Amino acid sequence: MELRHLNTFKTIVDTGGFRKAADSLGYAQSSVTNHIKELENELGYLLFDRLGKQVVLTQAGKRFLPYALEIIELYAKSKEVVFNTDDLAGELTIGVSESLLLYWLPTFITNFTKTYPKVELTLKLIDYQHLTAQLKKGEIEAAILVESNQWQPKELAVEKIASETLILVETADHAFRTIPETMLVTEYACSWRPIIERYLSEEAQLNMKKIEFPSIEAIKKCVECGLGQSFLPQFAVRDALKGGTLKEMPTKTPVESIGIYAACHKNKWISRKLEAFIRALREQKAWFKDHNN
Repeated sequence: MELRHLNTFKTIVDTGGFRKAADSLGYAQSSVTNHIKELENELGYLLFDRLGKQVVLTQAGKRFLPYALEIIELYAKSKEVVFNTDDLAGELTIGVSESLLLYWLPTFITNFTKTYPKVELTLKLIDYQHLTAQLKKGEIEAAILVESNQWQPKELAVEKIASETLILVETADHAFRTIPETMLVTEYACSWRPIIERYLSEEAQLNMKKIEFPSIEAIKKCVECGLGQSFLPQFAVRDALKGGTLKEMPTKTPVESIGIYAACHKNKWISRKLEAFIRALREQKAWFKDHNN
């Protein structure tokens, strides 16, 4: 059983097809097909059913998958143990939420890459609804995201990096004498959307017009242009508040705070690269404290 065959098997599962796997691995499609045939011959079972253009795991394939992933992970771990040096190197894939990627991570990533120049860092936007699957499949090794302060997922090991405040903002431009009774909101998958809905309910503004946006930056720009109000994390609007394009509005009821977390799958091995990354994240607690004062 060759490691490359297992990698090909995993990539087919991740990408959903032989052709996509070949493109991802840089192989000819015939090579991918041969890898799976050799693996199936060795195991004595078919791993995939080919249903037209669709490729799905057989029951044997489903049973074999966790062992294949474990072997691949163990191989990576063994390489790192043998390569015992203070210079961390290699690929590290991190999932991030859009808001953190835009307003906080650029400075952090700059500092991290200066400290660990041999680490090949890849950042991917997380899929909130399928985060556990992304971590379990190894699509990302860890995630940095914004969630509720009580977030405790069953299958993930999480560490809170900081707590942040959601604040109600509107444009500070005096040209807009009246602001429309409109709340600009994030998609339902966003972690603080339920907080906004509870606020509207408690403030008896259920009939307040809402406009949904897929992007935090788009909401921020539209609020600056006087389209309405919005709840946004303090770290996302800090510069706009200081620059005078946005102003904070009072609320009658307290607004629930949010947390910034690092998350890994409980059953996944933590590489030295990832340990260094999470250790650097812990040091950011002071950054949030200083910038919120």
